[in-house]
Amino acid sequence: MKKSIVFFLSITLIALSISCDLLKKDDPAALGGSQSPMGMVGATSSSSSSPIAGTSNISASVTALNGTTSTITAQATVTNSLLKSLLANYPGTTVNGNTVSISNMQIESTTTGLKCITGPGAGIIVKYESNVGDTYPIGSTGAVRRVVSKSTTDDYPYGMLLIKTIQVESVPNYMKSTNAGVTKIKYIANHKFGLVGVMVSFDDGTSVTFPVYSSTQNP
Repeated sequence: MKKSIVFFLSITLIALSISCDLLKKDDPAALGGSQSPMGMVGATSSSSSSPIAGTSNISASVTALNGTTSTITAQATVTNSLLKSLLANYPGTTVNGNTVSISNMQIESTTTGLKCITGPGAGIIVKYESNVGDTYPIGSTGAVRRVVSKSTTDDYPYGMLLIKTIQVESVPNYMKSTNAGVTKIKYIANHKFGLVGVMVSFDDGTSVTFPVYSSTQNP
């Protein structure tokens, strides 16, 4: 679980992104759709107020919007020395005491889905209208993210609500050098609320889920 904050900080940022209108519709890496309010400057996201997997005070915000690119910053309080050491080597991360920050991450979000632009996991995270079995390429790694479930009833607890979700899974072989011990990551999303959770599974058979709450939502 100690490595999971690397993924959470990155994935939380995705919930705050912008549109991908400049990409061609026939491009498998294209999102389409119109810009989401979650990509506007000032939009924020956070996780549970209780510590999860040794982290707390997790938050992220959109600090700039340039054309179709949002710049995101995020931070969390991390007290574990090993975890802080691992994060110090992750691109865009700085460590100051127990505060771990990620800056200058660029991402996109539309009413159609979510996409990460920078980092080793660049590529589409989810398209809300996808079906089980659909895949999205992850950069030039040859790896893919795969839709593993899509609910037809409101069955996923989200705060005080029950909502429908689409769940996308990836096996992070392209990140083994920095995240040994992580066997897979599952992104849980909803067409209205965007990314609502991230589940990280480990090679010891355990897993942890980070809820994601955004200050804005799609129409």
